Amino acid sequence: MRIGFDNEKYLELQAKNIMKRKGEFGGKLYLEFGGKLFDDYHASRVLPGFQPDSKIRMLRTMEDEVEIVVAIAACDIEKGKVRGDLGITYDEDVLRLIDEFRSMGFLVSSVVITRYEGQTAADAFIKRLSDLGVRTYKHYPIPGYPSNVPLIVSDEGFGKNDYIETERPVVVVTAPGPGSGKMATCLSQLYHENKRGIRAGYAKYETFPIWNLPLKHPVNLAYEAATADLNDINMIDPFHLEAYGETTVNYNRDVEIFPVMETIFEKLQGKCPYKSPTDMGVNMVGFAIIDDEAVKEASCLEIIRRYYQAGVDQVKGLCDKSTVQKIELIIRQAGITEDILPAIRAARDKAEESGGPAGAMVLPDGAVVTGKTSSLLGCSAALLLNGVKHFCGMAKEVELISPEVIAPISAMKIGYLGHKNPRLHSDEVLIALAVSSLTDELAKKAEEALSLLRGCDAHFSVIISEEDLKLYHRLGINVSCEPVYEKKRLYHK
Repeated sequence: MRIGFDNEKYLELQAKNIMKRKGEFGGKLYLEFGGKLFDDYHASRVLPGFQPDSKIRMLRTMEDEVEIVVAIAACDIEKGKVRGDLGITYDEDVLRLIDEFRSMGFLVSSVVITRYEGQTAADAFIKRLSDLGVRTYKHYPIPGYPSNVPLIVSDEGFGKNDYIETERPVVVVTAPGPGSGKMATCLSQLYHENKRGIRAGYAKYETFPIWNLPLKHPVNLAYEAATADLNDINMIDPFHLEAYGETTVNYNRDVEIFPVMETIFEKLQGKCPYKSPTDMGVNMVGFAIIDDEAVKEASCLEIIRRYYQAGVDQVKGLCDKSTVQKIELIIRQAGITEDILPAIRAARDKAEESGGPAGAMVLPDGAVVTGKTSSLLGCSAALLLNGVKHFCGMAKEVELISPEVIAPISAMKIGYLGHKNPRLHSDEVLIALAVSSLTDELAKKAEEALSLLRGCDAHFSVIISEEDLKLYHRLGINVSCEPVYEKKRLYHK
């Protein structure tokens, strides 16, 4: 993979900038963390060289001053919203995040349920957290938010929200994903802190859009594609342009909320320290891009992946057609064609040739390998084997796993585990490969080559199973699928 981002330079610049901002506020700083804290795979895909845990590594330099509040929207709990990169629901991810933060030595003080309206699923999650010894707080929808400033900054607006008890000077507010109410949580806390006579500040650490890149730069368009279901729109920051005469990029929700920020700071402290939404941010990621062309190419690939993911989500009922249409528009704005990812055409051609489901993968040397469904293996399992065969210089016809090894696994699936499909999934075929490697040198060589698949792009002619998808993610392989199921039926497990 072509490196386009200097991660070490970024860590140094980012830590310095946050510490500088912290020094500008006395008492307490609420730091809104956009994106993912320690597993920002979107950033690592569009900024090749960015490490998924960069943010948390930077934050650990001030660990003793930091505590973490996790926000999750009640509506996301209710609809079972899923993190596309991990395949788990937002509420499950809250538990995962808390465990991860605590294992790193961070204080996780509480969880705040935003946009709470008595949702049954939210109540159940609150009880679950309580049983686990995690404090929870409720924040409520405010009519007219964010434009009805007088109501928002009142006892009937932010004043109705629970006050989140915190004890350290830097409070990081994070979430499983976008649209969880992080900024509103910070603003609500500023209101409550002021009522208690505590001077508090706010800053925003949002990786995307990158404020000092052009509006239509592919990395910013990739962010729009990633948040298409939220109707986020990148735009020129009008407040920054007016105040400084400089063109910077922000997005609609921050621009809409800025007058609220100004009003809150004016009411609380007599003056707003910021002249624009861009001023609120501390992001230095744009200064660490070292190969713009590599970043552009990686971002265009991500837009294509997001397009196919939206198509799959539409088929599954997880988003509507407008999300797909929005990404189609982004593709046209970026001037992207499907030729940028050769695996798409290769998977379709292989499916047409074989008459069944097929997949294709682009390897680091530019080679494209394919895999098809057979009587023993699913197409995703076959594609993995063909990928490692290529790395090892083996012909596709080489038999890495004997049918005598596969047959009893298939028989157990049908005879004892209640499966109707005898073919091996990707995880099952890797177990079989590990068993074969005990006595077969070729299988051992292939097993050792699995790590070389990290960062590759795979495309399938049908929606693959959740088991296969999770396995590919664990191997670090980027996956896209045509938005069709292998079989025409109403229920798909």
